[in-house]
Amino acid sequence: MKPSGEEPVLLAELKPGRPQRYDWKSSCETWSVAFSPDGAWFAWSQGHCVVKLIPWPLGEAELSCKTSERKSRGSKAETWSRGAAKEKTLECGQIVWGLAFSAWPAAEDGDTDPACAVGLPCLVLATGLNDGQIKVWEVQTGHLLFSLLGHQDVVRDLSFAPNGSPILVSASRDKTLRVWDLSRDGRQVQVSSGHVLWVYCCSISPDCSMLCSAAGEKSALLWSMRSYTLIRRLEGHQSSVVSCDFSPDSALLVTASYDACVIMWDPYTGEQLRTLRHVPLYSMLDSSSEIHTSSLRSVCFSPEGLYLATVADDRLLRIWALELRSPVAFAPMTNGLCCMYFPHGGFIATGTRDGHVQFWTAPRVLSSLKHLCRKALRTFLTTYQVLALPIPRKLKEFLTYRTF
Repeated sequence: MKPSGEEPVLLAELKPGRPQRYDWKSSCETWSVAFSPDGAWFAWSQGHCVVKLIPWPLGEAELSCKTSERKSRGSKAETWSRGAAKEKTLECGQIVWGLAFSAWPAAEDGDTDPACAVGLPCLVLATGLNDGQIKVWEVQTGHLLFSLLGHQDVVRDLSFAPNGSPILVSASRDKTLRVWDLSRDGRQVQVSSGHVLWVYCCSISPDCSMLCSAAGEKSALLWSMRSYTLIRRLEGHQSSVVSCDFSPDSALLVTASYDACVIMWDPYTGEQLRTLRHVPLYSMLDSSSEIHTSSLRSVCFSPEGLYLATVADDRLLRIWALELRSPVAFAPMTNGLCCMYFPHGGFIATGTRDGHVQFWTAPRVLSSLKHLCRKALRTFLTTYQVLALPIPRKLKEFLTYRTF
């Protein structure tokens, strides 16, 4: 794999069509963006207590016109459609902080629930709200399926089990993580209280064995998804950890912090493998400013596991190749808050404080055969299992990402 030096190109920018309101319930920030696992839907918390559900890909008119407004006309608005998929507006009633898609289990033959057609899995979207509620919606119809109650403060982030099971994890400013089972009418099955400050982020590993959570602390916590017990505390940052993500094979974990660094970890051993430092591009930045202009907001892995995207307060979207310690591409963006790769690669979505969402090109790469083999092996072998194999040391180093 050779990293591309091409800079990300802005394909489209969507803006909310509502006038800004200045009351306690009408925050305009896009705190979260999400693609459905199959890449068929995009969700956007566009501020003003509204989530837009948009069929993907965008229409040709929107991709050719880089800026367009999305009007909100009520909870049943369907302002744009292509085929059977129709854009929807979800009126959540509270500021929306977290979003997460998952595939709902297929209905059984005897199941008469109208929300799911027999044999067809229903896609659901969970929304984390300002008042501590979690609302779960059926995407195709826009119907509200569950209102999950339990958190005492803002639900900042959400993560479904990537294997399609109905397990949802939520992270909140009430300093807890909660686990919900949607197959049991949204029953709360676990409350984890290891953090002492607001929890900003939670991420379940693709193999569903681990959960990482990040709070306003200098460490991230790694939990077992089988027993919901704490495995280890990952310490190494010098300021609040605010974002985390696992690699597609679960072999790597990255954490992003206000200290302007991303740390790449081996989650099985707790070892720090690499530190990516966000150095300002422009020497004319005011070093006397009280705000750390490179404070990180979001980090995410690319679908093939060879790149990272980061959003920082220095008004840059950065793309990093795993084997390098410096970015391979930059794009200017103002007031960025979050980023997410399209599940099939080639695009990155970013959200801003102004309530906008932007779509950028991302490097498309043909993975090397050796990386594909490593990725396949690491989906079912832990680091300790790799180290126990009767193979040469250099091969072990490659398979455990000590070398690239």
